[in-house]
Amino acid sequence: MHFRIIVLAKQVPDTRNVGKDAMKADGTVNRAALPAIFNPEDLHALEQALRIKDRRPGTEVIVLTMGPYRAAEIIREALYRGADKGYLITDRKFAGSDTLATSYALSLAVKKLAPFHLVFAGRQAIDGDTAQVGPQTAEKLGIPQITYAEEILSCDAKKIIVKRRLERGVEIVNATLPAAITVHGSAPVCRQRIAKLLMKYKHARTVTELQNETKDYTELYNERPYLLIEEWTADDLKADNDWLGLSGSPTKVKKIENVVFQHKESKVLGTSDKEIEKLMQTLIETHIIG
Repeated sequence: MHFRIIVLAKQVPDTRNVGKDAMKADGTVNRAALPAIFNPEDLHALEQALRIKDRRPGTEVIVLTMGPYRAAEIIREALYRGADKGYLITDRKFAGSDTLATSYALSLAVKKLAPFHLVFAGRQAIDGDTAQVGPQTAEKLGIPQITYAEEILSCDAKKIIVKRRLERGVEIVNATLPAAITVHGSAPVCRQRIAKLLMKYKHARTVTELQNETKDYTELYNERPYLLIEEWTADDLKADNDWLGLSGSPTKVKKIENVVFQHKESKVLGTSDKEIEKLMQTLIETHIIG
């Protein structure tokens, strides 16, 4: 039986290392000032999909991402680690999408890839921290969902058993397939790039990327069609434009406050007991602690 797993992944600005230029004057994220990375929990989700592939020969792992053409970089990253194929959902009509509009577009893309058995995604993205896209996509697909997954205990053609990581312990649950699984950050980290796959897919590109290349790769892609990363637009998904982008996004940000700690607010601490005692006294007197 051909087993098909779809992994939803996102390219995000690295908000773990922000500086004074991380926000624009209008309160939006200045993505140009931050390096773009593979969303960490989506990498955990990819690893869980690849572990099922390890146990079930013939399993196909497909990565699906939505964003501008540069987001194809995380599809290549997934291919280097063991994924079989990737699709980029990209269109100006998607600009400004909140979780509702994003999950609508993703659900259409997943339906286009049917039949499938599992949909994996990270619990949340570090640039939004909403943890809504995975569950909303599952709802739109009309399939069972398991959130906060830490480990896949077993999986066959009909059922999956999952260990969930909760705030005060763990929980073992099961769901019938097809199902959607969002993976917690406590799950095992994703495997590293595999040298053979890196060499195999290093020239994988989307049509848009190829148009910007200075070299002619026509012959290479005729010989190796698996190198072409497909791009899907709103029209390809037969999407209702009213449900896309800003028009399909009811979420409105009322206020964003940009807080950047200045150098004068930091303190270099030595290792002597006297310095530590002085710091503790300062923290207590200023009511930071105690």
